[in-house]
Amino acid sequence: MARDQLQVLTALDVAKTQLYHFTAIVIAGMGFFTDAYDLFCISLVTKLLGRIYYFKNDPERPGSLPPNVAAAVNGVAFCGTLSGQLFFGWLGDKMGRKKVYGMTLMLMVICSIASGLSFGHSATGTMATLCFFRFWLGFGIGGDYPLSATIMSEYANKKTRGAFIAAVFAMQGFGILAGGMVAIIVSVAFKNKYDVPAYKDDPLGSTVPEADYVWRIILMFGAIPAALTYYWRMKMPETARYTALVANNAKQAAADMSKVLQVEIEEEKEKVEEIVSDPSNKFGLFTREFARRHGTHLLGTTTTWFLLDIAFYSQNLFQKDIFSAIGWIPKAKTMNAIEEVFKIARAQTLIALCGTVPGYWFTVGLIDVVGRFAIQLMGFFFMTVFMLALAIPYNHWTRPDNRIGFVVMYGLTFFFANFGPNSTTFIVPAEIFPARLRSTCHGISAAAGKAGAIIGSFGFLYAAQSKDKTKTDPGYPAGIGVRNSLFVLAVCNILGFIFTFLVPESNGKSLEEMSGENEQEESEAANAEAAYTNRTIPV
Repeated sequence: MARDQLQVLTALDVAKTQLYHFTAIVIAGMGFFTDAYDLFCISLVTKLLGRIYYFKNDPERPGSLPPNVAAAVNGVAFCGTLSGQLFFGWLGDKMGRKKVYGMTLMLMVICSIASGLSFGHSATGTMATLCFFRFWLGFGIGGDYPLSATIMSEYANKKTRGAFIAAVFAMQGFGILAGGMVAIIVSVAFKNKYDVPAYKDDPLGSTVPEADYVWRIILMFGAIPAALTYYWRMKMPETARYTALVANNAKQAAADMSKVLQVEIEEEKEKVEEIVSDPSNKFGLFTREFARRHGTHLLGTTTTWFLLDIAFYSQNLFQKDIFSAIGWIPKAKTMNAIEEVFKIARAQTLIALCGTVPGYWFTVGLIDVVGRFAIQLMGFFFMTVFMLALAIPYNHWTRPDNRIGFVVMYGLTFFFANFGPNSTTFIVPAEIFPARLRSTCHGISAAAGKAGAIIGSFGFLYAAQSKDKTKTDPGYPAGIGVRNSLFVLAVCNILGFIFTFLVPESNGKSLEEMSGENEQEESEAANAEAAYTNRTIPV
């Protein structure tokens, strides 16, 4: 039996779209802009790091990061992100969303700057300090996932909640785009200043000492948007759902939302205490009651995010190798170090502009029309289709005349990842769990995703290597090749499609309706109904 909704929560659910909605999107979204910038910009500079710190006087191949170093540099931030998602997700339910929100942002600012200042007297020392700071950068980024999603879901109204959360996540696309654009601007500036010969003409002279500043500037730029957002994050009031349903402070929740919505809201102290004290709203994460109510849901959100991120992050991290294979990026020996950064950044920016960014905004526009479930199924389906379309006739696509077609197909897989499960796996966990466990469960789901990203980023550094040992990158064993890697990713997408059936549709429903927080305990409701039925009616 459903009880009456709190007035403050009803006011949020039915509120018309107002300025505070857009303010919350920008404040939360800038965190995601920074997250994406910091996570993906490393793939733009790994080739440069190899040339600078692992130079070998090989006339054919510039220096490159050894496999173990490349895996660490590419994957350590994901390890930090996974840890941060679990820790800050739990902390957000214990201390409140707002208190923890500022911690994550400051950690991101400090570690972005520190990553660019990585120091050491040797290549090993510099890479070790870079990995250290990127782990803690990832730790801060990890906290942003559950907190941003939870805050936006708890601020939004029922009608457009999906679009608002999707808009926050869509800032990730702009972060990826910004990473490419910053790398282009920095590399062009240095290239014009230091116009040096290609590696094949002068192996040592092709990497000027000043190139060391290029990767540092690119990494440190990520601190700027995060720092600019800090003041506004600290001015946001705590969400009413946390204040009322978790902190049991009806007066503060009503006062905060009265200011935000600019309407008079009754505090309803007794009703808040009744909801909070209801035994049906006290079960913990590791209980049978949680498993009965939400166990299948959590299994669905974790598995779909895990499978999606294997495919999504492996593509981002070895896309530079795909572009090399199809000839979009010339052979390394034909370029100097800074020119190579420019070519890699240009390719990533083009994919982000044509495939990644539009996909996010298609989700924003349609998620509250067609629903989360349909978009996620469609995304997994078309990702499978386009990956198989790339993999089956792979040799056809690598011929010079067909390279543009390959890039179009590759871009479409990104489009349907973002107009699909990459967005919905972020949105749904913020809508279907109880307020006191919402941030924790989102953090667990997101951490499962990052476990997939770690598999994608570590595993595919090796898997995408050529089956011919003579054609692999220096230090790598033979892999299964790009074609077979695409087949593996297609299988991950098929499994993601299947596990989507475990995730409920939350479109148009209140958060309390999805989580069951508005439901009275069955025994209490049954007793009340029996008392009403058996009452004595005077004649």
